[in-house]
Amino acid sequence: MKKNEERSDNQSMKKKQIMMKKKNVSRLGGSGLSLNAFANAKFKNNHYNPAIIKKQREFYKNAKNVNKFKKLVKQQNQQNEPSLAQRHIENVNETEENKDDSERRKRKNSALSLEELYKKQHEEKEEEIMEREAVLRVKKEEREQAEARRKAMREKMLKKTRKGQPVMKYRIEHFLETIQGSTKNAAGSKS
Repeated sequence: MKKNEERSDNQSMKKKQIMMKKKNVSRLGGSGLSLNAFANAKFKNNHYNPAIIKKQREFYKNAKNVNKFKKLVKQQNQQNEPSLAQRHIENVNETEENKDDSERRKRKNSALSLEELYKKQHEEKEEEIMEREAVLRVKKEEREQAEARRKAMREKMLKKTRKGQPVMKYRIEHFLETIQGSTKNAAGSKS
């Protein structure tokens, strides 16, 4: 009888242990991952990256705008230029001698016009560079003058008497200048 009781106790203990394992597994969210499953899950791309999605959206938007622009340019060229049929008729009407003469002139004119165009563009670039340099020079001078004024003002404002007190003369002058400037601005804005 004792043996039967021990067997039933062992069986009941085993059942309890199995039940406890099942409860723990369900409590923890299922059985654990295998090593391969864990490694694959870690390196798996979930395909949701807002930055990439934003870049793709921008790319498609730009491509769409480029296509629209190309269509508009094509339409404008078709509207501005005479049709191919009209050009062909004009070409047929010209005689062979006129063609030869016109081609020679075009070649000479094109060579001269290319030289002139190059010189003109080169001069324009030089002018732009000179203008930029002049603007930069003026800005630099203004910056240096403003810096010198601030430095002088700072020296005046930091002056002290023999006893270490600030010299009020320069501070009062500064206050007076700022008040006069603000009154001029207020009077100018009312007019």
